[in-house]
Amino acid sequence: MNIKILMMIILLAPLYVLNAEDAKTSSVEIDESKKYEDIFFIGSTFAMLGNLSSVNTPDFVQLNLGYRFNTKQTIAVELKTWKYSWPIGIPFGSSWENPDEKYDNDGYVREFGVTLVYQYFWYKNAFVSIDAMNGLQSYNENGNFIQYGYILFMTFRAGYQFKFFEDLFFIEPSVAFTYWPINTNIPSSFAQKESKWPNYFLFEPGFHFGFNFKI
Repeated sequence: MNIKILMMIILLAPLYVLNAEDAKTSSVEIDESKKYEDIFFIGSTFAMLGNLSSVNTPDFVQLNLGYRFNTKQTIAVELKTWKYSWPIGIPFGSSWENPDEKYDNDGYVREFGVTLVYQYFWYKNAFVSIDAMNGLQSYNENGNFIQYGYILFMTFRAGYQFKFFEDLFFIEPSVAFTYWPINTNIPSSFAQKESKWPNYFLFEPGFHFGFNFKI
């Protein structure tokens, strides 16, 4: 996955959107109290574009299902799966995807996660959120399954939501701090690599998108 390309998309996209928002005018006043009655949303993340890479393809898939209580609060469930061949605590820099830090014996982790998300819009469309993911980890070496593990993966995110087509479609560029306080049943060969790195990651980019609808 080419993280530099993803970072450029996340950083430049809001500039384009802001120009579009400034140019848009509307003469219709909307009753905000009714606008968010029984609103649901479905979406995913542009991180799946990493699947187009020919090197270290993450096989990343994510589906978000959520509900908007009002203009300030949402809850959601995220279903996701991906794989990785390096410890996820490696920060951006010279060690990021360095072959020397890769799991031994062509090892990789396939992860299946269910995430609960609470999102709060504290100022206009600026938001913060907290996510808690229960993840099942499948450890593999030389193409063979070894064992399962478990991870509790926490995400603390801040971002901004841009809305289009009368609030039908939205995108949410963001930055996050991730932390996994529980990571159990790690095979020894993987644990040796993991022990060199922290159980958190700073400034992880995010770029969610979705569609609002009523039932």
